[in-house]
Amino acid sequence: MLSMLFIMVYACASNPNATQDTFKTRTGKKVVITAIKHASIRITYHGTEFEIDPVGEMDPKTDYSKFPKADYILITHEHFDHLDKAAIASLEKKGTVMIANKNSVDMLGKGKVMNNWDSLTLAKGISLKAVPAYNITPGHTQFHPQGRDNGYILTLDGLRIYIAGDTEDINEMKDIHDIDIAFLPCNQPYTMTPEQVAKVARIIKPKVLFPYHYSSTKIEQVSQLLRGTHIDVRIRNYQ
Repeated sequence: MLSMLFIMVYACASNPNATQDTFKTRTGKKVVITAIKHASIRITYHGTEFEIDPVGEMDPKTDYSKFPKADYILITHEHFDHLDKAAIASLEKKGTVMIANKNSVDMLGKGKVMNNWDSLTLAKGISLKAVPAYNITPGHTQFHPQGRDNGYILTLDGLRIYIAGDTEDINEMKDIHDIDIAFLPCNQPYTMTPEQVAKVARIIKPKVLFPYHYSSTKIEQVSQLLRGTHIDVRIRNYQ
């Protein structure tokens, strides 16, 4: 079992309300997760910078020019609240690796395509797997059709982080195991209800759950629905 240390601090020059959670991997390396907003996440691991779905102009605005340059940028899909060309440009440096679904790569004219279930070794101790993310509720499937978008499982020195992307409680989640930290979206009609999030959490059993992409959802419901489980639900600034 991985040992994980939690520390919360308020520290992000371009977003003073951003919170940070710190974990340790099985060999004691530090992983810092910064809640930017909505679906935008910064993950720092042993000197390596990951940015997930960075978006600057969506309120509250985020000035990514004040962030460290990214080693890896992960894009789940091409919607405006997940793909922002200006934010990506602010984060890029020589050698930045951008990974995305095919539509996003086509829109950007660059990047590496990952399809559902593709796996990559990014560096020593760092691997990435793309997993399905889509809608299943009748009348909602046009938002995120099956096979188009990605979720990701990012593994850092054995610490497994599941970033679900825009999805509902799909059958493929039964094949997602051994997750330490999960990011599950919660805003119908586009993603999940609190009840769906709780259902998924009980299936994949993460040690720590961050509900995210929750907009105006009363997100405290997720904590209430998972009361009595061993899942550590942490509500952060992911409106």
